[in-house]
Amino acid sequence: MLPLNGIDEITHVIQLAVAPVFLLTAVGTLLNVLASRLGRAVDRGRVLNKLRLELAGDPLQAVEWELSMVARRIHLIYAAIVLAVLCALFICMLIAVAFIDAFLAANLARVLGVLFIVAMLALIASLLVFLREIFLGVSSARRSMRRQA
Repeated sequence: MLPLNGIDEITHVIQLAVAPVFLLTAVGTLLNVLASRLGRAVDRGRVLNKLRLELAGDPLQAVEWELSMVARRIHLIYAAIVLAVLCALFICMLIAVAFIDAFLAANLARVLGVLFIVAMLALIASLLVFLREIFLGVSSARRSMRRQA
């Protein structure tokens, strides 16, 4: 059942698995950044909700607008996190399938290719959603600074 005949062959499989592991580390770092941004956005939303109770008129409208931006940002960050986690799961499956392929001498090259492509598509989508959230955050901050000036 084990076609691996020596230490050299298993070493080769491990070497092939190292690149996806580094990719997994990068996705983990991205998740850390996203979780941090999510925490800050949620905290900002809480501050604005408390402030909203004390205001009326134009200042209240400004706070309401910013709250809507924070809600949109939270939604985008959440979507980016989901996509990044899916990417990480596909990478983990890719590593597992690579070892299954090596141990069982099955020809799973197409499965590996599909898993890699799907992982990359999830990562690309996560980064695009993250970029949209950054643009939204920057534009909302610029608008708030213009109001204060």
